[in-house]
Amino acid sequence: MDPIKIEITILEPVQKVWDYMNDPKHIKKWNFAHETWHCPKAENDLRVGGRLMTRMEAKDGSSGFDFVGIYDEIIPLEKIRYHLEDGRKVEIIFNQIDASTTEVVEIFDPETQNMREMQREGWYAILNNFHKYVENN
Repeated sequence: MDPIKIEITILEPVQKVWDYMNDPKHIKKWNFAHETWHCPKAENDLRVGGRLMTRMEAKDGSSGFDFVGIYDEIIPLEKIRYHLEDGRKVEIIFNQIDASTTEVVEIFDPETQNMREMQREGWYAILNNFHKYVENN
């Protein structure tokens, strides 16, 4: 299956965008697709071979899952590539538009259990939460 690509422009410097994307104390504040969910746990060992682990749960406790990736490539302030436990690949590109504007592009392999558009919408909802969090903090 072809990868899915989503992107968003954030009116903040690339250093802030990078930091908020990768610091677990920030990840816990934005990493969920809907307000009825949250991210109670995040760990991030940002180095090649290091592990990203986030826990996403419904606030009512009815469901949840761990999201785990292993880093394959890191170019600070520019790009992150990792693979998930099932082998799917994720790439995040940080394009510095100017001193106070950053475009974030995420390219990810879809899984086979949910429709492609549903996956795109879910990942975009998380990216949009990130966008709002970065610009408002």
